Amino acid sequence: MSTSTSPAVRPTTPSRGMTRSLTLLFAFAGGLAVGNLYWAQPLIDFIAGDLHASPAIAGWLITVTQIGYAAGIVLIVPLGDVLDRRRLIPLITLASAVALAACALAPSFGALAGAITLLGMTTVSGQLLTPLAGDLAADENRGAVVGTVVSGLLTGILVSRTISGLVAEAAGWRAVYAAAAVLAILFAVLLYRSIPSMEPKTRMPYPALIASVGQVIRREPAVRWTLVLGAIGFAVFQMFWTGLTFLLSNPPFSYSVSVIGLFGLFGLAGLAGALAAQRAGRLHDRGWSLPATGAALVLALIAFGISATVGASVVLVIIAIVVLDVAVQGLNLLNQARLFAVSHEARSRLNTAFVASNFVGGAIGSAAASILWAHGGWSSICAAGSALIVLALLVWAAGRRTLKAATITQN
Repeated sequence: MSTSTSPAVRPTTPSRGMTRSLTLLFAFAGGLAVGNLYWAQPLIDFIAGDLHASPAIAGWLITVTQIGYAAGIVLIVPLGDVLDRRRLIPLITLASAVALAACALAPSFGALAGAITLLGMTTVSGQLLTPLAGDLAADENRGAVVGTVVSGLLTGILVSRTISGLVAEAAGWRAVYAAAAVLAILFAVLLYRSIPSMEPKTRMPYPALIASVGQVIRREPAVRWTLVLGAIGFAVFQMFWTGLTFLLSNPPFSYSVSVIGLFGLFGLAGLAGALAAQRAGRLHDRGWSLPATGAALVLALIAFGISATVGASVVLVIIAIVVLDVAVQGLNLLNQARLFAVSHEARSRLNTAFVASNFVGGAIGSAAASILWAHGGWSSICAAGSALIVLALLVWAAGRRTLKAATITQN
């Protein structure tokens, strides 16, 4: 099924396919790009003290980064359907390096907020690499390839928190952004040297390209349901992690930023979830996408139930982290596999709709965590997260016939 409003252009056969080394490069580069959004998350109190802002105000750094990211997804990622990605992706990666350097040199909280918003807008290469991986992969292993790349993005979210805490403790929070800028330049060079040139899949003016994203959403019921489920899932994910920083910074834990960052390593125990997520696309191929999506939401609800009972138990905090990461990673992969099956010509635009809605949800979740913490602490965050997951389950139940019919049609 094609959602393009202009004649498709037959892609030029790439000089090489999606090799294992190229798959891993995409996964690492995408993980670094998405990780740029979360360097500040365990450093909120640290940055607030250094730049003379309150923790509640500093918490908005995560929110504005995600808002900027959503804007970049909407305005930049659709270009993947109409431009040569061998040039586009390295160029965007270099732009993110400039924004990272601006964060490292920011003289005030206002300057940092502006630079970090720009960082969000330009760190979208991971969302260009994912549909490109789907285009380059052979039909028989497309699910595994896309799963590996997306798992790299998800792992970047987890690793970034750990690295930022450790580096900030040793060299200050500015060193985190400076080091990330250097890595972005390195990956820009590697990507330019490794990505094969491909003709655009379609041709249309930029305004029509952006407008066509909305046309995809209006035309396809499966897309609309999937976007709602993804946005709610990412909202609770960000609500949990932003709230966790507040929880671990205060009694009874009162951990330093380096220790808080280490909790991302327990999220890496969720690498079991990342490995499982690599096979989530295969569940979709077998017609199990919808029941597996419901199971992932139930698992997320269990994670928040555990979170509500943590008290002073570090063990329960770790268990909640692992369970939630497994649930959200699985949900993310299933949602993305469902969308990529809708259209070959519009994969970048479908990814635009998916990621933009996710990160609008994530921005709302981060902002809500700051407000809920100020008014009711961790228990309020857990209650709100549970309520949102119940809402997602209701949406899933109400739309399961539409989603099931769409999945059967696509397979």
